[in-house]
Amino acid sequence: MIRRLFSASLPLLAAASLTACMSPPTNLDLSLEHPSENGRYVVKVQSLADPIVINKMHTWEATVKLPSGEPVPGARIAIGGGMPQHMHGYPTQPRVTKELGNGRYLIEGMKFSMAGWWDLKLDIDASAGADKVTFNTIIPQP
Repeated sequence: MIRRLFSASLPLLAAASLTACMSPPTNLDLSLEHPSENGRYVVKVQSLADPIVINKMHTWEATVKLPSGEPVPGARIAIGGGMPQHMHGYPTQPRVTKELGNGRYLIEGMKFSMAGWWDLKLDIDASAGADKVTFNTIIPQP
């Protein structure tokens, strides 16, 4: 019985280990500023930690503007994302903790548990309506 379970799970283990070692796509957009999916906002993100250290908590800042360049105050922003190739989210629950003014928002609780390709997804609900944006980043090996 145990032998059958072990041999049945080998293909799954092999597939999981191959996925873990995959390189990120070569055409990955690593820009830290771009329009939201429906063009309602232009969003910029930046880490306030330099360098980004694996397994350490750090903060990011998001700036949300209208396409005309006007800052967006009072936005409600939900944070998501993780490692697309590993199919898991962040080991923490990052969230916006403070509106800094001029369309800037403080994101706390960011933590990358390993090197590789991570995405950061922002769901924004503000004056121009609901929209979302995804950023990609590569966390290097320490």
